[in-house]
Amino acid sequence: MNAVLDRPLPCGEDLAAPVAACATPNGAEVLIATLLDIGVDTVFGYPGGAVLPLYDALHGAPQLRHVLVRHEQAAVHAAQGYARTTGRVGVVFVTSGPGMSNTTTGLLDALCDSVPVVCISGQVATTAIGTDAFQECDALGISRSVTKWNVQIRDAGMVEPTLRKAFAVAAGGRPGPVLVDLPKDVQLQPSRRWQGETGIAAPSPTRMSTRGQLQLAAQAIAAAKRPVLYGGGGLVNSGAAACEAFTALACSTAVPCTLTLMGLGAFPASHAQWLGMLGMHGTLEANLAMHHADLVVCIGARFDDRVTGRLDAFCPEAKIVHIDIDPSSINKVVRADIPLVGDCGLLLAQLVEHVDAMGLDAQRLAPWWQRIEGWRAQRSLAFVDTPEVIAPQALMARLQAQLQGLDAIVSTDVGQHQMWAAQHLRFERPQRWLTSGGAGTMGYGLPAAIGAQIAFPHRTVVCVSGDASILMNIQELATAAQHRTPVKVVLCNNGHMGMVRQWQQLVHDGRYSHSYNAALPDFVAVARGFGWLARRVTHRAELDDALAECLASEGPFFLDVQVAAEENCYPMIPAGRGHHELLLGPRPESLGPNPPSALRPRR
Repeated sequence: MNAVLDRPLPCGEDLAAPVAACATPNGAEVLIATLLDIGVDTVFGYPGGAVLPLYDALHGAPQLRHVLVRHEQAAVHAAQGYARTTGRVGVVFVTSGPGMSNTTTGLLDALCDSVPVVCISGQVATTAIGTDAFQECDALGISRSVTKWNVQIRDAGMVEPTLRKAFAVAAGGRPGPVLVDLPKDVQLQPSRRWQGETGIAAPSPTRMSTRGQLQLAAQAIAAAKRPVLYGGGGLVNSGAAACEAFTALACSTAVPCTLTLMGLGAFPASHAQWLGMLGMHGTLEANLAMHHADLVVCIGARFDDRVTGRLDAFCPEAKIVHIDIDPSSINKVVRADIPLVGDCGLLLAQLVEHVDAMGLDAQRLAPWWQRIEGWRAQRSLAFVDTPEVIAPQALMARLQAQLQGLDAIVSTDVGQHQMWAAQHLRFERPQRWLTSGGAGTMGYGLPAAIGAQIAFPHRTVVCVSGDASILMNIQELATAAQHRTPVKVVLCNNGHMGMVRQWQQLVHDGRYSHSYNAALPDFVAVARGFGWLARRVTHRAELDDALAECLASEGPFFLDVQVAAEENCYPMIPAGRGHHELLLGPRPESLGPNPPSALRPRR
């Protein structure tokens, strides 16, 4: 939805009068004051002509930290990293025209992954709108499909109420991005509190499900012989209490648990009931448990196509319980037998009470767990680790070993390295894993890591990236250097767009079309040029020492790890297949050959 808030000037102020002569603050000053009153302490942005009054007001508010990025897309990703690690709304300042249009990829990413961000864009003066003025663009039209709400303010008296609504919309219900477009003359306009109707309605609360639905869900769990708990990013968005309630439900019921890519950390990876990640590159045990389940309890996930595979083969014998704060997500992809609409933290707490009252016997699921242990024994994430080359899986496994106990935050870009990181890194708590899920945005990882490091300056923050992804926003190395954020980049460098190359090999009969990077830079030299410490690793024997040096660095460190060039990411559910048609990769000799159930991809 979008709106233009157009009100007559209160009290007949003269816009031609100097701002200093006005007895009241201007729109830009009101905006800064409102942000501070809301509790905002950090904004990410890039100045320009149409937003200079806002930056002038910012100059007088040193308590509001501004992080100068090098590209507006990166500003949104950094705000996402800040938001996802703190649970607060991320804030972005950009100018008009290309400044605003450059944010659209970040806004799309935030919309797809339900990240609360408020982007404040400058706009040309209201008298110039529609005249093709310098750096004018239709900000509302451009951002309409990538925001929860967008609005253009035409009167300074509307700045405060509009901004407060923007934050409420961004954080409320299913979180997401909001764009507030602010013309330059409105920023300069003296502002008096608007006395009339604002036309801004407060967001309506999400309707909660009835007690009867919760009782039905508890009864379904009690009756199931092959249940699975399936959680997603909504658990993380709901907060630590929701993740604790999810864990409590698992413990009370003895039901196996799996999570989506976006949900990692919502359930402890060290827990005995953890099956690993679900979906296209998920574990054998998670995917087969879903396929053979007679009950799936989906909490804060939306049945994404990377999870379901072929829909007509998805959970063919399962009754579905779906808990989600967004009513539109219910029955959108998979029909729910028992829908529950509301905040998953509150609903899970009530569901635990219902289940606890039943006194379920954990041994009722012993046959189901025995079957799952058979799938686990196949060690679907095992890989061939040789001294000759660095397997990318070995890089992730050794990184995990050195992150153990550090309570680190890890961001990734998109591609094979993302999937290997999701498979081999183990998260015990929420808000430690930052990745681009729904949009699959290359270039997300470095700015997101910077945003997380800004929020937690004393925590270890690692960006796992690939040689193709890092080039999308490599200029943000300068942002990290300027703001003294000791981010660690671990580059899984295979010289290819790895996931593209893998699909070309497996799906397109080896027709490799433009998936090889023939002109990569010297990443170590580039990183050092930006003021980072840097090192390259080419031998497996040097890997542990290099990782230790990287993680121990007091400043930003770029570790370029040369991995096997044509390694494929397994397990893999080929496109158009079901969970039971999982493809396993080459296995260590100690495990023997692939089991007969490991299918070959369809040609």
